[in-house]
Amino acid sequence: MLSFDTQFQSKLPDVKTTIFTTMSKLSADNNAINLSQGFPDFDSPKALLEGVNKAMQNGSNQYAHMAGAPILRNAISQKTEKLYDVHYCPETEITVTAGATQALYTAMAAFVNPGDEVIVIKPAFDCYEPAIQLHGGIPVFYQLEAPHYKIDWDAFKQHITSKTKMIVLNTPHNPTGTVLGKSDLLKLEQLLTGTSILLLCDDVYEHILYDNEKHYSACLFPELKKRSLIANSFGKTFHITGWKIGYCMAPKELMEEFRKAHQFNVFCVSHPFQVALANYLKEERHYIELGGFYQEKRDFFLKAIEGSKFKFTPSKGTYFQLLDYTAITDEHDVDYAHRMVIEQGIAAIPISPFNTDTIDPKVLRFCFAKKNSTLEKAAEILCKIS
Repeated sequence: MLSFDTQFQSKLPDVKTTIFTTMSKLSADNNAINLSQGFPDFDSPKALLEGVNKAMQNGSNQYAHMAGAPILRNAISQKTEKLYDVHYCPETEITVTAGATQALYTAMAAFVNPGDEVIVIKPAFDCYEPAIQLHGGIPVFYQLEAPHYKIDWDAFKQHITSKTKMIVLNTPHNPTGTVLGKSDLLKLEQLLTGTSILLLCDDVYEHILYDNEKHYSACLFPELKKRSLIANSFGKTFHITGWKIGYCMAPKELMEEFRKAHQFNVFCVSHPFQVALANYLKEERHYIELGGFYQEKRDFFLKAIEGSKFKFTPSKGTYFQLLDYTAITDEHDVDYAHRMVIEQGIAAIPISPFNTDTIDPKVLRFCFAKKNSTLEKAAEILCKIS
């Protein structure tokens, strides 16, 4: 029998099972209410489900175009123009992806070379750093400070060097629920003018904002648009996270490079789902009304926990809410999150795994994209914790 030497050097030696997988398993094992992972527990839109069946019956069952079904790319282009009065050519500047995660990964694959520095704003969603590292890049961290999580652009500027290839920007921001304003984007535009630094925008919560907040897409700012790859997700927008369909928009010269990597990554995305989404996008209310829908849930949840010992600043965007537990315990957030599942029967996400190693702000992230009955049960538990 031939022997095989399994010793090798891992490309991701520090990567372990994600905190999402850990907390969801712990939640299932303890039959807890799961407000950890970011997906709804209510049904997807019936019209979308019917649209997929119709597309299948009408023959959309073979490979879609590598860049995405033309009908969906046209719909994305029209949606973007309506929202921002900015045009992206559906033929050359829009690519449909297997969720926003694949769009983000593919952008890294296309542009990050060994030794390139990529600035990541912490706390950050956990898919950014591994993608940078797998392509030989060096993550450079800018840490936001609780409880306001504002960017000090003068301090941020100190992280930019001659090796900076890319900046990853996420607004509305997961996990903090904060939103970057127009002044933030203008300051970033000023910082990047005259450089060749790319901007990778994670805009998956662009339609989920509250209290009259506005999403300032990078495409609204000329100096940012020309260097930006904007990743988005239909899964977050239309309660269909399991479909794993998103898209990327970028100027033609950037999109050409993006597609070179995309075609050898997934090649194309499920055809009938794309057709259904294209038809669903024809009605603007399906995404325009999303903020109001989730604001009702945010307000319902926060009202229900008013009598608890948790402190909070209402989320301005995303469907996540941070709760400060310092009035309850001084435990490390990972330890407290684990204990909460086992002893209280409710699961949340600790924030320290998204920060630099030494930062534990003692807050937990709760997902309120749930049925009101689920949120009510969760709030009853939280209000009893002392």
